[in-house]
Amino acid sequence: MTQQWIRNLISAALALPLAAGGETGGAETSRQAPALDPFKADTVGRAQPPEGYRLVWHDEFNGEGEPDPAKWSPERGFVRNREMQWYRLDNARQSGGRLIITGKKESFPNPDYEAGSKDWRKNRKRVAYTSASLTTKGKFSVTYGILEARVRFKAVEGLWPAFWTTGISETWPACGEIDIMEYYKGKFLANFAWSAGRPRTAVWRSRTVKVEDCRAKDPRWDDKFHIFKLDWDENRLRIFIDGELVNEMATADAVNQRFDKVEHPFRQPHGIIINLALGANGGSLDKLAFPALYEVDYVRVYRKIEDELGVGDADGAGH
Repeated sequence: MTQQWIRNLISAALALPLAAGGETGGAETSRQAPALDPFKADTVGRAQPPEGYRLVWHDEFNGEGEPDPAKWSPERGFVRNREMQWYRLDNARQSGGRLIITGKKESFPNPDYEAGSKDWRKNRKRVAYTSASLTTKGKFSVTYGILEARVRFKAVEGLWPAFWTTGISETWPACGEIDIMEYYKGKFLANFAWSAGRPRTAVWRSRTVKVEDCRAKDPRWDDKFHIFKLDWDENRLRIFIDGELVNEMATADAVNQRFDKVEHPFRQPHGIIINLALGANGGSLDKLAFPALYEVDYVRVYRKIEDELGVGDADGAGH
């Protein structure tokens, strides 16, 4: 990619946070989702880590059925941003060497409904859409390293998929947020966020890439898997799409203006989240083809060989 092409691709943007029983009705499909290219798993990256790095955590999703419970915890219910989907584990499955998160249009009573509640999670009588969100909360966290995922989805209105991290200490936004891949309304976002000093208010260091520019370079861009990567060390954070730099900042620049324990949110362990949200920032769901798929070939974390600290497991992680 030339420097001019990069300048054309990237524009500064503000982004909103990803802070993402009963009688069941039948699933409703509004239109047929288009077919994608056949899936082929990547094995090269796992066999050949970047020079000077070692693989410290990964999921190749080579099992069948539910995601590995030793690595992932599912989120449940209505969670963030007044999104339309109800998160549940049933919508996340391993199959054929990949994780498939499926967004569905289906209706059933909200299990958490409370008449008269002012909480949007509880005052919706019914669930209209379902999806899944997985987190390494309480199972794995890391400070510094290379975090990457190889993913595929149709970049269309209504979808809001993401591959992101939050720190294990502090509430949002003082915990720090890194959006390695976030998509909605025709653009990819690469974001860094931390506390601006007021409750629930963040400083955003954001860049966007227009999907139309990706498609101009490759008309079949949506049909293919792409690698989204964070390269993070004590000096800098850099986010890449297929090896091309999209956003970067100095690690020391992120200083919380309001916090309890952590002043520098990107100098603490972060956990990983993979989710497919529907609606809200993702846009209207009226024309979205269901089921909607978010496929993940792998998630891998590498650290510099000489680094011995900064990798957490179930004993030290949690956010």
